[in-house]
Formats: sequence, C-alpha cells, structure tokens
Amino acid sequence: MIKDELISRSPVRVFEKSITGGLQAGEIGLIASAAGIGKTSILVQIALDKLLQGKKIIHISFTQEHDYVVAWYQDIFDQIIKAKNVENERELKEDVNRNRMLLNFNQKGVNTDVIRKSLKAIIVDGGYKTDALIIDGFNFSIAKRERLATLREFSKELGLSVWYSCSVKDGDYDDKKVPNVIKDFEDCIDVVIDLEPKADHVGLSVVKDHGKSVTKNEPLRLDPKTLMMLE
Repeated sequence: MIKDELISRSPVRVFEKSITGGLQAGEIGLIASAAGIGKTSILVQIALDKLLQGKKIIHISFTQEHDYVVAWYQDIFDQIIKAKNVENERELKEDVNRNRMLLNFNQKGVNTDVIRKSLKAIIVDGGYKTDALIIDGFNFSIAKRERLATLREFSKELGLSVWYSCSVKDGDYDDKKVPNVIKDFEDCIDVVIDLEPKADHVGLSVVKDHGKSVTKNEPLRLDPKTLMMLE
C-alpha cells in the first residue's frame, strides 16, 4: 500500500466526518473517558495521521515520560504498517520522527503563560510550522477558564488545532454525556468525544460537535486489545 492510499483509507477519515470534517485551526477537541480506556491511543492515532501527511505536531504530556510517549508512537506506527502492508516503512518512520516534537510539563509547576511562550519560541521563533497540538494528561479539575480561553486564542492566532485527553472519574458526566469537570469552560471546547467499554469493543461517540449536542452514536470503534480505530 502506498502512502496516499494509507492516508485516504485511514479510519481517521471516518472520525473526521463524524465531527463535521474534523477539527479546524483555533478549535479545541476533547477525548474523554475513565482511565485506561484508550484516550492516549486515539490522540496518537490522530497525530500519526497528520504526520503521515507531512504535517508537524507537538505532543505535550503532563503525566508520561518522554520514552513512554515515544513507545506509544512506535507501537501504533508498527500496528498501522503491519495491518496495511505499507511500502517504504523506513521512509515513513523518518517522516514521523522528523515532524514530531515531544514536550513534558508538570502542571503544578508551570502555568499556561510559560507553556504558551515555549510554544511560541518553537513555532514562531524557531520556524517549526505546526499543524496541531496534542495535549495528554492535563488535569482539568485544577484548570482555570481564562487560561484555556487564552490557549484557544493562541491556537487560532498560530493556526493550530488542539486535542486534549480528559480523565473522568466515577461516571461524572451530565445528562448529555459531557464531563462535569469541564463545565466551567465547556464553551471553550468545540468537540467532545466519549469512549465507553462495550462487550467486544470500545465505543466512540460524539457528544458535542462544534457547539451542538449530539445524541447519535458514532459508528467508529476501538479494538479492545490494541486500542486501534477499527474501520
């Protein structure tokens, strides 16, 4: 399978259609679930899809060490290559590594201003033209609305889409399946995706799509063993 075919047949294309064409520059998306369901896997698959298209991403982790994040990318990349019988594996891997930047922050030890300045130094001053931010392990229970709103404006200014993961404890959702932990700044978030374990898969459902509540389930599923999107 050649690279263009790999991209066009990716389950991420189905995922994008489910949220009105995907996440655009200046928009924030959220992958929500309890711990261990597949949030990081979804974020990495979204990131890898962009990387395979030659786009650049910055992956920020608040909970995982650098080597652990690298292992996530390596494992999912290997699964994609194995499943699709892709040609030029070495070349694709080099593209992925070249266009990906991994950063680690301690949320309690650094504020949004510091992160924003670091990103601006990389993207603007350093000329690292980035398409998307992937933010994993962010603790929304200690987040402040003004900081999230500032990041949203910053991402719009620089032409970035932003994907967060959000851990939900003890089924703490409202009646629309939106996590209660983001209630104070839900208006800053454009898309909310919920992951829920089923008997033979992990279900992926869109609960908010660009400001609108959604009641239908998205047909995309995750393999419960590999946590890969299924076509």
